[in-house]
This record gives sequence, structure tokens and C-alpha cells, in this order.
Amino acid sequence: MSESRRIILDCDPGHDDAVAIMLALGNPAIELLGITTVGGNQTLDKITRNALSVLVMCGREDVPVHAGAHRPLVRRVEVAPEIHGESGLDGVELPEPSRSAQETHGVRFIIDQVMAAEPGTITLVATGPLTNLALAARLEPRIVERVREVVVMGGGYHEGNWTAVAEFNIWVDPEAAAIVFDEAWPLTMVGLDLTHQALATAEVEERVREVDSPLGEFFIGLMGFFRTAYQEHQGFDDPPVHDACTIAYLIDPAIVETTRVPLTVELRGEHTVGMTVADFRRPAADDCRHQVATTLDHGGFWDLVVEAISVLSAASASGSAAGSAADSGAEA
Repeated sequence: MSESRRIILDCDPGHDDAVAIMLALGNPAIELLGITTVGGNQTLDKITRNALSVLVMCGREDVPVHAGAHRPLVRRVEVAPEIHGESGLDGVELPEPSRSAQETHGVRFIIDQVMAAEPGTITLVATGPLTNLALAARLEPRIVERVREVVVMGGGYHEGNWTAVAEFNIWVDPEAAAIVFDEAWPLTMVGLDLTHQALATAEVEERVREVDSPLGEFFIGLMGFFRTAYQEHQGFDDPPVHDACTIAYLIDPAIVETTRVPLTVELRGEHTVGMTVADFRRPAADDCRHQVATTLDHGGFWDLVVEAISVLSAASASGSAAGSAADSGAEA
């Protein structure tokens, strides 16, 4: 097996962020160095708690969580309760976190990790607004040349969801997105054109139900709320699990096809602020540092997710059994 991809996941959990965390923790191709949170799907305090609760469900409370920016660089706070509920993870009973987030700010954690690591060994994965990544690049510009790759769930080259042409993560903080897209690091945009193919169908849920574990039921509860929200507000029969597509791309690039194309973020248009503009007019230059995700292997994607839930569930069950045996031995 090739060496694991070392990543920092910058996120705003969020139903689909939760699945991204499960996939990152449940596949040996990924080494999750830590989670940084950013205000987006809900307020920073809520989504940071959500990250800690998801780690409890996954049996991986060892993963550090660092709270980051609570608001966009220059714009007002915008959240999405109609999609993710008042908690940000409505539809399930969230376990109480056993610890608080780390004291170090998320932006400082990103900088410190990248600067301490060998160049080209850490990938930044962003599944929320790009405020933390923009601040990190501005506070310590040297990280740009040291990062292996930036993978963003956001935008779309033909689709929008928060406006006619803008996707939520980009629209919330377009100035931050413009900074991140304009930096010299390699950047892959996993946008709506791809993620709208990652539908959690009834067949997918049945496969997860067969895992027969608390984590599987947690997933099913999340998807139940998510499905209703997408039916009511986006017109989807089944919910697209956007954010996990970034992790699938890193695990197996064959599951997420990409094409190289220059990208920019619109900041001034009266009706197009937050639009991610992909220039397909001619073949991309050899030095083009951007690419966009285009086509998803739906079956392969869900194979990865179901397997990750199975792996985490088995590890949790094994840990519980070992703990019970130890307790019995102590009583004897």
C-alpha cells in the first residue's frame, strides 16, 4: 500500500462533513492530522461541538479539533439551518463530547503543522467556507509552497445552489475563496457538478443498515433529515453527500475524474458574486495549477463510505469488548 495521505480537514459539520470525517478516519489511505472548524453551516460553537461529537461516534476522540474563524473576512455571518437544522446536525441525538476543542486557534494549527512537516507532505481539505485557509496563507505565506495540494468542496463550473450561480461555501466568504484560488498551490475544486452525483439513495442506506452498528444508525439518521431538507429546499429526491467526495478523491482518484482548467472567483457582479468561473474555451496550459472534478463513480464512492463505516464500527465494538474484559478481570 502506498503511503497514507496526511491531511488537515477544515470543515463546518454539517451532515456531509460528518460523512467526510467518517471516510477519512475509516480508510487507511488517509491520515487525519486534525480537524479545524470554520463558521458556515451553523455558528462556530455549534459546528465545533458537532466535530467533537462525530469523533465520539467514530471512537476517535484522539483526533485534535481546533476552532477557527467564526465569521467571513468582510461579510456578515450566513448559516444554513434550512439544510442542516438548528444544531447543524439535526436528525440524530448527538453524543456529549468528552473534551473541549484545543486552545490553539485553527489557523495557527494549520500554519504550525504545515511549517513543521516536510514540504509536499500535507494536503489541506476544505469542506466549508475558505476563511481559515485564506487567513493562514496571508499570515504565513510560506505555507503555500509547502502544501502538497488544496482540495476544496465548493463552487461549481455549471451549477450553483445558494444563488443561481454560486455555491454556499464560496458565496459565504467569496473574498476568502478568491485568496485561496489565487494562491500558487495546486488546487482541486470538487464542486456541485460532481457532488450532485453523490446521492445517498435508499439502496445506500440499506447497505449501511446491514452494518448493524450505532455508527451506521447515526449515518441513517443524518441522511433522513438531510433527505427531507433537500426535498423541501433543493428539489432533490435523495441528498447529495458533497463533502465526502473530497476524501474519496484523495483515496482513489479513479473514483473522481478531474480535468485541468483555470479558475477564478467572481467578487463584483451584481448577480454573480461567489461564482466560480472555469475557462473551458481552450486546453489548459501546462502550468495550470487548477483542476475541477467532473464525473463520479457512484458505486465506487459508496463502497468506500460503507467500508469506512464498517471498519470504524468493528474497531469500536472491539474496543468495547476489550474494555468489558478488562473490567471483568479487575473485578475478579
